[in-house]
Amino acid sequence: MADTLKLKASDGHAFDAYLAQPSGKPRGGLVVIQEIFGVNSHMKSVADAYAEDGYLAICPALYDRYKPGIELGYDEDDVTEGREIRAKVGNDDPLLDIAAAADAVRSAGRVGVVGYCWGGTLTWLAATKLDGFSVASSYYGGGIGGLVDLQPKCPVIFHFGEQDHAIPMDEVEKLRKAHPDLPVHVYPAGHGFNCDARGSYEPKSAEIARERTLQFFKQHMG
Repeated sequence: MADTLKLKASDGHAFDAYLAQPSGKPRGGLVVIQEIFGVNSHMKSVADAYAEDGYLAICPALYDRYKPGIELGYDEDDVTEGREIRAKVGNDDPLLDIAAAADAVRSAGRVGVVGYCWGGTLTWLAATKLDGFSVASSYYGGGIGGLVDLQPKCPVIFHFGEQDHAIPMDEVEKLRKAHPDLPVHVYPAGHGFNCDARGSYEPKSAEIARERTLQFFKQHMG
């Protein structure tokens, strides 16, 4: 069962959030953070899948700070537009929306966060700058290699593709050296390998990464 909520961040900004509810008692709450393409059909399907696994999953529309209702596809023009909007929105204000989304599902118990692409970077920022998360899973977040001095407030698992054109492996190694206690996994895949709507989709890597994420969630959240 799914619905769209209207939430308000601590700075007064009102935004939409897609909420996917499990069929039984939730295992916990989960904030699902979008790629640069908005809360499109793929991100909704990701939230739906986590709800099927028992989590009360919420996907905040971070692009509402630029313009409501943005749902992009994956062609070259959409990639360009997504990058432009991401640059305008920045990384700071979305953390306020992520915090509000976490509060919205906190009644389900412990709260985790998972994000993809831009959302993978925001997941790391949420895990290091926000209180109240019990666990985090970051998928191919660009620029994390420059954010390794941050210290996580909860356990974090990372997933990267070794053929990722946007994230050099030396950045991944920098992360490993800075945080040897955090699991960092690399897959024989490119950027966006979890997204079945993209040409870079790599089903086996996506399956293994998801299994690892769910096990990590069960270990630290329930």
